[in-house]
Amino acid sequence: MLLKQENITMKIQRQGNNKGDERINSKKSMLIFGLFNQFDLILFGCGLGITFILVFILPLDTLPGVIGALAPACISGFLVMPVPNYHNIRTLIGSIYQFYTGRRNYIWKGWCVTSGEKDGK
Repeated sequence: MLLKQENITMKIQRQGNNKGDERINSKKSMLIFGLFNQFDLILFGCGLGITFILVFILPLDTLPGVIGALAPACISGFLVMPVPNYHNIRTLIGSIYQFYTGRRNYIWKGWCVTSGEKDGK
């Protein structure tokens, strides 16, 4: 029964006009594990690598030493954490920064716009 169901699913995906096609052609399929792009994994890996090095360098018998050693992994993990409507926290922070620092040009043509013409009457 399971094999028959898989064959039906494969036929639906090959036809291209059904709901199964949306799963195949989504942007999510371009991501690693469906959540991360290559830069996200590199960033998180660097954070883990720095944490691994700091664990051997810093004294872990005090609270500031533990916080200092774990900070790179926590920060990089926070930045690549997925959020709804955005890719991750890093993308959200970039969008907020671009909104507040970017040039805003609001074009509004309402009922009072004159279109540059002057009434000569």
